[in-house]
Amino acid sequence: MFFASDNWAGAHPDIAQSLVTAAGGFASAYGTSDLDKRVEKTFSEIFERDVAVFFVGTGTAANSLALASFNRPGGQVFCHREAHVNVDECNAPEFFATGAKLVPIDGPAGKLSPDALAAAIGRFPPDFVHGGQPMAVTITQATEAGTAYTLDEIAALSDVAKKAHLPLHMDGARFANALAHLGTTPAEMTWKRGIDILSFGGTKNGCWCAEALILFDPGKAQQMHFLRKRSAQLFSKSRFIAAQFDAYFKDGLWLKLARHSNAMAARLATGFATSDTARLAWPTGSNELFVVIRNDAMKALKDRGAVFYDWPAGPELKATMRADETLIRLVTSFAMTEEDVDRFLSVL
Repeated sequence: MFFASDNWAGAHPDIAQSLVTAAGGFASAYGTSDLDKRVEKTFSEIFERDVAVFFVGTGTAANSLALASFNRPGGQVFCHREAHVNVDECNAPEFFATGAKLVPIDGPAGKLSPDALAAAIGRFPPDFVHGGQPMAVTITQATEAGTAYTLDEIAALSDVAKKAHLPLHMDGARFANALAHLGTTPAEMTWKRGIDILSFGGTKNGCWCAEALILFDPGKAQQMHFLRKRSAQLFSKSRFIAAQFDAYFKDGLWLKLARHSNAMAARLATGFATSDTARLAWPTGSNELFVVIRNDAMKALKDRGAVFYDWPAGPELKATMRADETLIRLVTSFAMTEEDVDRFLSVL
């Protein structure tokens, strides 16, 4: 009953086999192999336009390099207060952007609102040099609260960013889960709604170590080559990242895995609907659930081997919780089975 994170799950067998296949023979290095080029072409097909693809090893690297590519002196990057770039990346985005600052913004369910974003940008008038200048906006899809921005919500945030002449980045560590939840296409959820650059994650959804930066305007990709090299993210044997994505996309595996983990989350949610010891804190739009649980039930689950994290509750939610309750986070994965979920619910 491993619900701590989808990072705990291993690699899907098809992806592991693709790595074994790629291990034989010789291939040109630094992203120039036939396999690298084929997978880059696949990304363009998936997004229905020519894109520039940069393989990296971690989501932190992808996010940090994306924001660094927008660098301005005194730069201010606008994000949700709970965004991964703000709370879980050890100042890497600021470090790689050589001094840019993150401007955290509150918002319910892990989402930025257009009004809150516009107000935050407005705090940095262009003629006030002491405050720095707006540099970029970043949103997370699916969010750190397990919710997903709708297409209209993404477009509305893009409108605010574009009016301020700011590029819009999407942190897609759980991109496939949000896509499967919305039932839309990669193009519709990104560049057709105003996304300029995407951190495309595969590691949480069955890959071993596969992340990519996707630039929707290849004409702006030149500096990224140098940024990636300088950050030590240009892998000589990058074909091993390409090999993972090659299997990931074959026959729609990536979406099958995301749909499965989302279905496991939905199965959990159905169980909580009839529980008298735990309840969903809010509806989910991915494979993450946040649950208010009675402390004795939480202890019983942990005693039986269930693994999950306690989570800090915000002021509004905390006001509705009893003293004997805790907020926890549960994350399902491609490797989870219905039996895992049902065992958890049975103990609950």
